[in-house]
Amino acid sequence: MPNVQELAESEFSPVFRLLTVFAYGTYSDYLAEAGNLPPLTEAQKNKLRHLSVVTLASKLKCIPYSVLLEQLQLKNVRQLEDLVIEAVYADVLRGSLDQRNQRLEVDYSIGRDIRREELSIITRTLQEWCQGCEVVLSSIEEQVSRANQHKEQQLGLKQQIESEVANLKKTIKVTTAAAAAATSQDPEQHLSELREPAPGTNQRQASKKTSKGKGLRGSAKIWSKSN
Repeated sequence: MPNVQELAESEFSPVFRLLTVFAYGTYSDYLAEAGNLPPLTEAQKNKLRHLSVVTLASKLKCIPYSVLLEQLQLKNVRQLEDLVIEAVYADVLRGSLDQRNQRLEVDYSIGRDIRREELSIITRTLQEWCQGCEVVLSSIEEQVSRANQHKEQQLGLKQQIESEVANLKKTIKVTTAAAAAATSQDPEQHLSELREPAPGTNQRQASKKTSKGKGLRGSAKIWSKSN
């Protein structure tokens, strides 16, 4: 805003500079100019430290404890973890503390204000993202096209098989009808006769078995008498 920009050339220029640090900078930036800036309360320092973690999270998703301790100027890991937990409860970021590997794993963080000179970087990043989306979309469309071609081939093969089966049924029916006509019989009756044995066959077979059995029994009697 113009009225805020006017502070940069007034007696309140240190306040304006401190405002820009909270908008774009980090706790390290404040320490570098602390002699020319208004002093901060503990609450203000913690807020600026939270914003500094957000800035680091935009560059790294796994931030080592050593980097956080250096950037936030904290004395020990206990203070660092308390600060991170406070930031999580304030919904500044979401993540987990990996105490074994001594790092902060960030899942989400709020956004910060951006400088005008950073707009070109954001534009380039969005363009690269759009290009990546186009590549993925093109790959998906190619896979869909291949799937459709395979589907059409399978449908054509299915229709061909069904047509061959129908032709084969017609051929069998015509052949059966011709064979039945040659013997002056009904086609259905002819098929049943082919499937069932002729009448009297079972009786002849049974009589043969009976005669064989009688012969064997008679032989046994003769054998016993001779003995």
